[in-house]
Amino acid sequence: MKKIFILDTNVLLHDPYAILKFQDNDVIIPLIAIEEMDNQKRRQDEVGRNARRVAKLIDELRHKGKIYEGVQLDTGGTLKVEINHQKVQNMNGALEQFKADNRILCVALAYKEEFPDKKVILVTKDTYLRIKADVAGIEAEDFKTDKVNIEELYSGTLDIKVAPEIINQFYSNSFLPWERPEGDPEELYSNQFVSLVDINETGQSALARYNPDKKGLVPLIHAGADAWGIRARNKEQRYAMELLMDDNIKLVTLVGQAGTGKTLLAVAAGLEKTIDEETYKKLVVTRPVIPLGGDIGYLPGDKEEKMRPWMSPIYDNLEYIFGIGKESKKEKADKGDHDKPKSNNIDTMIRYFKEKGQLELEAITYIRGRTMPRQYIIVDEAQNLTPHEVKTILTRAGEGSKIVLTGDPYQIDHPYLDSNSNGLTYLVEKFKGVKLAGHVTFIKGERSELAQIAAELI
Repeated sequence: MKKIFILDTNVLLHDPYAILKFQDNDVIIPLIAIEEMDNQKRRQDEVGRNARRVAKLIDELRHKGKIYEGVQLDTGGTLKVEINHQKVQNMNGALEQFKADNRILCVALAYKEEFPDKKVILVTKDTYLRIKADVAGIEAEDFKTDKVNIEELYSGTLDIKVAPEIINQFYSNSFLPWERPEGDPEELYSNQFVSLVDINETGQSALARYNPDKKGLVPLIHAGADAWGIRARNKEQRYAMELLMDDNIKLVTLVGQAGTGKTLLAVAAGLEKTIDEETYKKLVVTRPVIPLGGDIGYLPGDKEEKMRPWMSPIYDNLEYIFGIGKESKKEKADKGDHDKPKSNNIDTMIRYFKEKGQLELEAITYIRGRTMPRQYIIVDEAQNLTPHEVKTILTRAGEGSKIVLTGDPYQIDHPYLDSNSNGLTYLVEKFKGVKLAGHVTFIKGERSELAQIAAELI
């Protein structure tokens, strides 16, 4: 039996093509949701763009028939815009009559009464509306098509206990053929990292990466790299450095709590690859602007001055890197370039590399519509992006570019995202096993002992 799905405004602003993701069921959009999206259409951020996308999609569907009667969708279902929200008057005065959420809830109530033999489901990303729906006897769900189970998220790493002669064989041949043991449900994915650990617990071990073309484990090549004086301090950081410095890996995702070194390693590797090796012509570092108070437009100054507070974590990492970079690195960068500043002052260094066109610190909002060839692109705090926003960023990558996304799925500032529905975790799961992509989940904090304890206990 077909189901009836009532969509809240936030579902459509989260995914403008949500209408098409309910298979052959009936999709109902309350008229008040159209009104709410109309109020958002002038915004220049992702919310505004999604509001305009939804309007364009519904406008195209109008040519198939009258949307207040229902039009056929290519999925086999139907779409209808509904005005009936009069049930709000029958809630014993418990709900505000003109509140948008309550009117959406009452559209669901009207459908439940009109179609008692059908399953009516209210779909919303608003927790409070789901609670009110439950009280009113309406089944309510979150929008689930882009969700992953964070508890089962692909880590990109695996520890395998083996006999010591297997480890010796790997070191001797620089290769270890690998097939999934019979009855073992665990499979290895392309670019997954494996720690071979002596089964006798002698402490002997080896770090390897799975190569599906060779059908075996190969040694790490770049794990010990020195990127502007920054070296990996633990196993996961070595894995990450392997991906960050490998030009064949075009997409890297790094997940972990605060202080594990995700952004620091990414920025250091980007500087190494852009300024020293010149593999890429520009390092672009960006992060979403999720305001906790006034938006960026309310801050004083020009665009660069407005961006400084949002990009301060990136400035902190650059200052640390510029401060400890080895003299050999500085001499290499100085060679043949007498204009390069001898000072490690953060603003001076950043201004110098910006003027040379080798560094760009930008808000995600401003990279939309651009094609970015041969660029090393770092997206920090990617857990605050929707799956659709992540897709938009990936499609900006031009020929020869590399994209690195970092973030902590448990620290989300976006009002309608959580650890299961954000773009970063969605991307990790979707690109699992893709040859040009690699992922590492960080475990150990390296910022300081205090930071590590705070991250674990608080």
